[in-house]
Amino acid sequence: MEVTAEDLGKRSFCEAVMRARLPKAVFKELKKTIDYGAPLDAAIADSVAIAMREWAKELGATHYTHWFHPLTNLTAEKHDSFMDPVGDGTFITEFTGKELIKAEPDGSSFPSGGIRETCAARGYTVWDCTSPAFVKEIPDGCKVLCIPTIFISYTGESLDHKTPLLRSMDAVNKQALRILKLFGKTPAKVTASVGPEQEYFLIDKDKFNQRLDLKLTGRTLFGAPAPKGQELDDQYFGVIKDKVSHFMRELNKDLWEYGIPAKTQHNEVAPSQHEIAPIYGTTNVATDQNQLLMETLKKVAERNGFACLLHEKPFAGVNGSGKHNNWSISTSDGENLIDPGKEPEKNLQFQVFLAAILESVDNHAALLRLSASSAGNDHRLGANEAPPAIISAYLGDQLADVVDQIIANGEATSSLKGKVYKSGCSVIPEFKMDATDRNRTSPFAFTGNKFEFRMVGSTQCIAQPMMTLNTIVADTLCNFADVLEKADDFEAAAKKLVADKLREHQRIIFNGNGYSEEWVKEAERRGLPNIKCMVDAVDYLATPENIEMFEKHGVMSKRELVARGVVMYDNYAKQINIEAKTMIEMSTKQIIPAVMKYEGTLAASVKDLKELGISADTQMEILSTIDTKLAELKKATAELEDIVAKAAEKEEDPKAWAKYYHDVVFAFFDTVRKPADELEKIVDAKAWPFPTYEELLFEQ
Repeated sequence: MEVTAEDLGKRSFCEAVMRARLPKAVFKELKKTIDYGAPLDAAIADSVAIAMREWAKELGATHYTHWFHPLTNLTAEKHDSFMDPVGDGTFITEFTGKELIKAEPDGSSFPSGGIRETCAARGYTVWDCTSPAFVKEIPDGCKVLCIPTIFISYTGESLDHKTPLLRSMDAVNKQALRILKLFGKTPAKVTASVGPEQEYFLIDKDKFNQRLDLKLTGRTLFGAPAPKGQELDDQYFGVIKDKVSHFMRELNKDLWEYGIPAKTQHNEVAPSQHEIAPIYGTTNVATDQNQLLMETLKKVAERNGFACLLHEKPFAGVNGSGKHNNWSISTSDGENLIDPGKEPEKNLQFQVFLAAILESVDNHAALLRLSASSAGNDHRLGANEAPPAIISAYLGDQLADVVDQIIANGEATSSLKGKVYKSGCSVIPEFKMDATDRNRTSPFAFTGNKFEFRMVGSTQCIAQPMMTLNTIVADTLCNFADVLEKADDFEAAAKKLVADKLREHQRIIFNGNGYSEEWVKEAERRGLPNIKCMVDAVDYLATPENIEMFEKHGVMSKRELVARGVVMYDNYAKQINIEAKTMIEMSTKQIIPAVMKYEGTLAASVKDLKELGISADTQMEILSTIDTKLAELKKATAELEDIVAKAAEKEEDPKAWAKYYHDVVFAFFDTVRKPADELEKIVDAKAWPFPTYEELLFEQ
């Protein structure tokens, strides 16, 4: 399973392929569109379609699809054949610029938040030429050309994650260029980039198939803790098991061919948990690649006898999975605008962008919290395994010192430097250490030349959090530019603006332990929001000030924002409803019958012992305990059924519906789970109806 340089991007219609296959004039014009947003001529699209079709057919593709991101965190595709019947029993190959640019999926069959009704079905997918098309192999051997697109309604609103993301990239580009112009710089473009680190679990496929909860919800709804968890800290960066290593090699090969080279792979903190980190990319391309990565993880896992779990919290009591998004903005000239350089105290341009980012995070903490919200991620945030639900920014010792100087004196005159490490071992080389530490408890941490947004859930499409971050930063840069463009003395005005903004927003900076109770109290004292769950966060999406901001920069309209809130409420309620019904079914059809059967076996043994004149006190005590717990489980299951049935009364009001599922239905889950998990600890392992945590986590 060798991976060669020739294999890199072999399934991707990337720049190298386009350069080789397109006429020079066509490639040149297409590059203008990709790099600078120049209008795309229809004749160019026709030429690209011909080249793309022939390339895909050479790879074995028989169909093509517009590949898009509806508001489900998954991708969608409808396969069309390259061959069209003529009418005389023959076929022609049909794939022109028209088919490349636009297709028409059913706009009413995807989440729309009320934008589309069942009777109003038309929607459009439109080619995103900035993201490379690729050829995907379906398990039955069919190969499909996948064309990344946006997805909009017939009335023009976005029905997807990518459209607002692309708009937000335009917004941050426009406003960053205004700032750079004041510094005498005129790059052609500023681009937001991201590197999403993806965490996931691998478990045995056969054991996965025996767990109804994993199949239907992605997480375990029942399960007593295994005798061992992660308490020995021996999983993280541990030796990768041979079977997992084989999976990773096969995964790397598939990703390599898609043009997604993985930079890092390793065991994570929890047993059977792993992480993969691809190379950074332009935000919309990285979004597409992360969606393809998640799909590929599942396919390669299946081929290797595994099931890949992407849920944020598949197992209680051990760490869940997130997606750390390393975000930066850079110019077309190659300058990273979030790189402080060797002397951050003198780098006024960096200070301006830093102040803008900190103001954005402080002013829009609730929006950022919302962007990382989901039913699954509610299990992680604030649970001392992931960043707290309170938004703060970590700067590290060096930048914090520079910021403190600016706040105190209006400017900084020095910065901390890294020390030289001397091990005391003659054979170990000396090296210069970084000037600052890292902080894994911070939701928004500066890590040298980028910010790491650590809150995002492992199942989430990264488009929404990245769109949110781009938009709030663009808005602040716009406000900064409005002030600085009017200044008579730009440098003096910039220094004053930076100092004023850092003073105003220093409350958002926190370099300590985000898991501590002391921080929760301190954050409250500072006035920072602590939004505990997704349902409480949705209200912040369509506030008047946020509607004004999103509309001002052309990222989303009021109607789109309101619709997304409805979708989030609906998705939450439906997810918890599925979990509740699955819990009821597992309890009623699996756990209770299995325990009753075991109880009968134990009762028979008690009877036999008594007939032999042998004391059965111990067996009777166990039998009594089992019967008590079984009665608790049966009663709790019946109560959960009643609670779920009453949810229908709230369905007409999306917010009330979601809130009921959070406050009442979800809150009752532990009442059902507790007696079941206690029974698991007592009942003979052979009698338990599905694999336990010990089997799932330690038997790969």
